[in-house]
Amino acid sequence: MRIAWVTRSFLDYRIPVFQEVDRLTGGGLHLTFSGEYVPESVTAKAVAALGDRAYPLTGEFKLGGEDQHHLANRNLSFRWQPGLMQHIARLKPDVLVADGFFKWTLPAALYRLRHGTPLVIAYERTRHTERNAQGLRTLYRRRIVRLADAMDCSGRLCREYAVEDLGMDPARVTMGHMSADTQGLEAAVDSVSQAERTALRERLGLEGVTFLYVGRLDERKGVREMLAGWQAAGFAPGAASLLLVGDGPLRAELQAQAAGMAGVHFAGRVPYDELAPYYAAADAFLITTLEDNWSLVVPEAMAAALPVLSSVYNGCWPELVRPENGWTFAPETTNQLAEALRQAQARGRDGLAAMGQASRRIVADFGPANAARSIVEACDLAMAHRRRS
Repeated sequence: MRIAWVTRSFLDYRIPVFQEVDRLTGGGLHLTFSGEYVPESVTAKAVAALGDRAYPLTGEFKLGGEDQHHLANRNLSFRWQPGLMQHIARLKPDVLVADGFFKWTLPAALYRLRHGTPLVIAYERTRHTERNAQGLRTLYRRRIVRLADAMDCSGRLCREYAVEDLGMDPARVTMGHMSADTQGLEAAVDSVSQAERTALRERLGLEGVTFLYVGRLDERKGVREMLAGWQAAGFAPGAASLLLVGDGPLRAELQAQAAGMAGVHFAGRVPYDELAPYYAAADAFLITTLEDNWSLVVPEAMAAALPVLSSVYNGCWPELVRPENGWTFAPETTNQLAEALRQAQARGRDGLAAMGQASRRIVADFGPANAARSIVEACDLAMAHRRRS
């Protein structure tokens, strides 16, 4: 099977999935992406994985700004990569895979319309993240769905939106294409010695049960709500710590909000390849997002053997957060969040460690191998659909 996967952007976590898809198809993956938007370090990893079948393109036409750090559907933008359709034609694929509906999917859909090549849409959005979608966006998505021969959704909430709101045939939907580098992170965390963990906790001033957040400090991630819940939990000094790893436009505001709160620590931005000691030093992972499609820091934290306290607005919670490994809450309901924090802290570090092992057992079914299988299965469905059409 010869797959042309067209995706404008991706980060490190996607590399193991690409490698596994390539293995399952006997070297059949051809990956096309933006050499301007994907970081150079990630481009290097893609080229190392796929060789000359990784194609970083440049010269993209852009209309409208990027807006990744506010709630969805606040802006309109258009992206067009000149020569992309001709590039696809040179690849002569058996099947096309495109991420989402906008950005670079339109040329792939037009190629499908012109040449009849089966098209798979890899999709992440949920009804909640798309609650404010303009009518024009929804109409466009429904039109692209008519061209799609199969769809691979990130999880149950994504599938519900794709089928019930966009009209995708449920018989042509697979699930599971989103995956963190769970194996890599598990190995990295396990290689951190107890002495290193202790030293990092001491350097950061962490005491008691430590809750970790890794991500942007922006409007969408609900960090204001996180700090409000932390204050409402009312932990005694030394009983618990909240460690925030990341940076963003709200950092100064959030630090001012946290002034005087016991146990709150801002570590700033940490490169992806250096995160393992921070996961190792923590006892539980906390994410209070106001909207996320399938937040990859959750499976990363689970691979690091941490229980998870997750917002119900995170699209991955139905699959990944269960009573044996975590808690869910509505982040804007301060009392719900505070109660989840108190319940987790009451388990103690040993009790949370046991829940963290449950996290690892659960996330083992959601790694790169499963993600790649779901993509290849969607490609098989797409080609079968085209043969019947």
